[in-house]
Amino acid sequence: MMASGDKGAEGFRPNRIGVVGAGPVGCVVAAYLASAGHEVVLCDVVPALLAPATDPGIRVEGAGAEEVVGRVSQTVQSVDEFAADPPELIFVTVKATALPLIASAIEAFHRPGVCVVSWQNGIDTEVVLAEHIPARWVFRAVVNLGVGLPEPGRVHMAFHHPPHWLQGIDEESTADAEAICALLSEAGLPTRRAEKIVDRVWQKTILNAALNPVCAVTGKTMSQALHDPFLSEMVENLVKEGVNVARANEISLGWDYYRYAMRYLEAAGDHKPSMLVDIENKRRTEVDYINGQIVEFADRAGVPAPYNRMIRAFVKAVEPG
Repeated sequence: MMASGDKGAEGFRPNRIGVVGAGPVGCVVAAYLASAGHEVVLCDVVPALLAPATDPGIRVEGAGAEEVVGRVSQTVQSVDEFAADPPELIFVTVKATALPLIASAIEAFHRPGVCVVSWQNGIDTEVVLAEHIPARWVFRAVVNLGVGLPEPGRVHMAFHHPPHWLQGIDEESTADAEAICALLSEAGLPTRRAEKIVDRVWQKTILNAALNPVCAVTGKTMSQALHDPFLSEMVENLVKEGVNVARANEISLGWDYYRYAMRYLEAAGDHKPSMLVDIENKRRTEVDYINGQIVEFADRAGVPAPYNRMIRAFVKAVEPG
């Protein structure tokens, strides 16, 4: 086995992997990697979320797949605790609202060779990381799954539509990106390196921007919102507006993206999206990184975005103060 953090002929092979966030997405990453035999350190500020991670382990079920159970090697309650023995690879899976704080904590112990992946929703999350960590070691992923956390350490996967996508934001990181994709794929999370991750980010964000906030302000599941004649029209208009803003900013969505997006959304099940769960649990949402970013890019390009502007205002109105 290579020395910790070594880069040899086989590429980047981390021996110690950190996962920041023990919510449903973080638990999926931690469980799959741990079940594949990797040393995983799981971090979260909530002790109850960490309690089952080492014993009996994190269990992932649903989405027509075999149950996955992974026991992480260690849990910590602060990113600062990584400093004593820094992982060579860190997945940041927390809500984007916590990114500035997380990035600043990683900056304190980061060294060349430590790869940091934004495994999150929203636009430009990797940019926030790169404000604190050299861009050479920052990566962005687009994740295609829907998950919930019925209880700590137990994840229900409502849907899983691989592949996931990943790319480094620096041209020199291509080999490391390929190695991280291979590591995830081998663990059961099929991941490919993207040539232009920004396009994938927007493809995913438009979907999230169209349905998540509508569910958040109405309390409806994805399926319920799409089968409501008034709300379905709002969802459709949010998709169209997202497409217009993307194209105004020279984002390539693909010629048939609108039809693809509507088919994708129509297949959504009776599942509460994360933004609704955040509202129910009186937490801040990621609306500023989703609809808020679409509004910002619309302003940059000089195109209107009234639907995204309006739905962002509604979500902010029902968020905790």
